[in-house]
Amino acid sequence: MVGGGIVGLATAHQILRAAPDSRVTVLEKESEVGRHQSSHNSGVLHAGIYYAPGSLKAKLCHAGREELERFADEHGVPRRRTGKLVVALGPEEDAALDALAARARANGVPGLRTVTAAEIREIEPHAAGHRGLHSPVTGVIDFLAVCRALVDEVEAAGCVVRTGHRVTAIAEDKGGVTVTAERWTGAASSCGIPSNVGGVGGRRGDVGEVRADLVVTCGGLQADRLAALTLPPGSRVVPFRGSYLRLRPDAARLVQGNLYPVPDPRFPFLGVHFTRRIDDEVWAGPNALLALGREAYDRRPVARDLVEVARFGGSWRLAARHVGTGARELLDERLRGRYLRRMQAYLPELRAEDVEPGPSGIRAQLVDRRGTLVDDFVTSRSARAIHLLNAPSPAATASLAIGRMLAGQVLGDR
Repeated sequence: MVGGGIVGLATAHQILRAAPDSRVTVLEKESEVGRHQSSHNSGVLHAGIYYAPGSLKAKLCHAGREELERFADEHGVPRRRTGKLVVALGPEEDAALDALAARARANGVPGLRTVTAAEIREIEPHAAGHRGLHSPVTGVIDFLAVCRALVDEVEAAGCVVRTGHRVTAIAEDKGGVTVTAERWTGAASSCGIPSNVGGVGGRRGDVGEVRADLVVTCGGLQADRLAALTLPPGSRVVPFRGSYLRLRPDAARLVQGNLYPVPDPRFPFLGVHFTRRIDDEVWAGPNALLALGREAYDRRPVARDLVEVARFGGSWRLAARHVGTGARELLDERLRGRYLRRMQAYLPELRAEDVEPGPSGIRAQLVDRRGTLVDDFVTSRSARAIHLLNAPSPAATASLAIGRMLAGQVLGDR
């Protein structure tokens, strides 16, 4: 396994559950697991409302959530069902809300119901809205705690988890595959995998090899670069930075669970939404802007990443298609009052002094040559390698189900 995020660890777990005699090694370039997308999120356990019926997202989200809830309970990982309320602000959003409800029911979301304005106030007393859609099984969890519990589980089953090892080469032959990894010391804010794969910063150390029958890569922000070690590049990962705002403690009382807008199908990202996390902080957002680097959490540009985006024709086609959305997201970030007004449409009592800057994360989004955001989980493979190329939300929720799918491919080959 290459990649010690939640999906990579879940895959190792599912392989060892299905075939306890398997010998599994996980290589992770960071000094600890779950340092990127697995821990840079609001921690929502999704119910499967938004996803196209029949898609992998729709199929795996429901099963993955239930399995992850059981895993959390068995391993003492805190989680809570807080519910999600999708709010239509006015009659002009009724048709979109009804379409969303039909999609959610097609996906088998349990307990779903449409609610009136009065019922909105019962669920979220401080929210404004004309009608709503309520999902009682949506929850919150600490995904980093899940990663650590998965490490304990797989190591107890004989798996070797090697942190601080970044992969530099994957070489296939008739007898198997050789994965070359370099010991690496670096910080998550400025680290990457080596120059032939991507990334900057850190210090090189010893180089070693792992010999295996098959390699599975779950590389997240570096997924396409890892896949390119065995396959010609096609679609590209384009990184999007999402910044959160945090409600100050006195204002956190305004949100009880998850408060979301009706998604606009014209726009690729969700817009203003609020989450009461497992630690009881309330976060708003995130927004979505092109990141200056795949792991540029400090917002310092990474030249290699920016050059790759600029050279990829799909990036320009994507920008042209969503220029209005990008301008809106940029204005919302630069002009706090503008974003505050959008927040106040859902929480009229919210004041400027109730909001402070929160953390940010970077989303790995696969984009094809036509400039289309790839909207489902995507795998590719060569003779001895299986690559998870695209795993956006709800990948963390669905991680154990994705892991079972990948484990099935691994064990089918074996």
